[in-house]
Amino acid sequence: MTLALHHRIDGPADAPVLVLGPSLGTSLSVWDPQVPVLARQWRVLRWDLPGHGGSPAGLLPTGAGIGALGRLVLDLADSLGADTFVYAGISLGGAVGTWLAAHHPGRVTSLALVCSSARFGDPRPWLERAQSVRENGTGPLAAHAPARWFTSAFTRHDALVADLRSADAEAYARCCDLLANTDLRADLPGITAPTLVIAGRDDPATPPHHSRALADGIRDARLLEVPRAAHLANVEQPGTVLDALRAHFASARPGTAVRRAVLGDAHVDRAVAGTTPFTAPFQDLITRYAWGEIWGSDLLDRRTRSCITLTALVAGRHEDELALHIRAAVRNGLTPQEIGEVLLQCAVYCGVPAANSAFAVAERVLNETEERER
Repeated sequence: MTLALHHRIDGPADAPVLVLGPSLGTSLSVWDPQVPVLARQWRVLRWDLPGHGGSPAGLLPTGAGIGALGRLVLDLADSLGADTFVYAGISLGGAVGTWLAAHHPGRVTSLALVCSSARFGDPRPWLERAQSVRENGTGPLAAHAPARWFTSAFTRHDALVADLRSADAEAYARCCDLLANTDLRADLPGITAPTLVIAGRDDPATPPHHSRALADGIRDARLLEVPRAAHLANVEQPGTVLDALRAHFASARPGTAVRRAVLGDAHVDRAVAGTTPFTAPFQDLITRYAWGEIWGSDLLDRRTRSCITLTALVAGRHEDELALHIRAAVRNGLTPQEIGEVLLQCAVYCGVPAANSAFAVAERVLNETEERER
């Protein structure tokens, strides 16, 4: 029987997959602050590093590189039938995500790197730490872990420190060896997945300049620096990190590409940026159902769907939405004359007052569109 990474799955079985990678010395429980909310919309797959949590210590061979961990994660995704997934990882877990996005771009649809790096500094300290752990275990390291992981104001760290104490010494040391030899800087320009980089402003392990280098190296990546947070920013400032992840991953929901094609990037970007914990379920609903399933079907072409949508909005007197979908109709190839013909038909079947208001909205929107194109 082939050994696999210990993992846990939360969330609906039919939801898209979100993979969460841990940092060195922690277990999958490091993501506990975010999982209850993320699992409402995602099938959340968390995993333990070799020798950490419940993962067998022998999964990482001596001298293995970051790709070995990446392939273990791919094996987990394959076991779920997840051809594609979104990914978030902390520190070493983030580096695994960077490798996956660079070497298997067709698998990773969106990426978040939390307190991570493309190169984790001079190799010598990592090799020295590996040797120390082989000789003395992880106990002495655990005694100083809170100062690396958290600011002095954060004290709720006993469970995480216990995870480090229980980690297998040799497996931990092999992870240190791996980090000493990790250099993903040349891979960054090849990453095409939309990427969010999150830094803890007070992180001594991977200071913010590591995150800035990631954001600068990955095309169109966004950077968020979290104040009052050190290396485990998602634990110390859970709400801030959760909100950032939800807003970022909203763009990876099924239907987003269709929504952008019909409504335009500017509108969708505003909707995503304005998403709050209260409105996130609604944004998920319309992206997944309205755009992913209804507009995403090829049984009707988009011109026809625009005609139907304009008619329904006129009938319901939804004038703000009508303005949005007149712009969409133009984007879908309808001419002003064809839009006028739809509104004339609405006058017959939806009422002259409704059509009168619709013509006023349409004329304003079409004039604005023509002015922008000049």
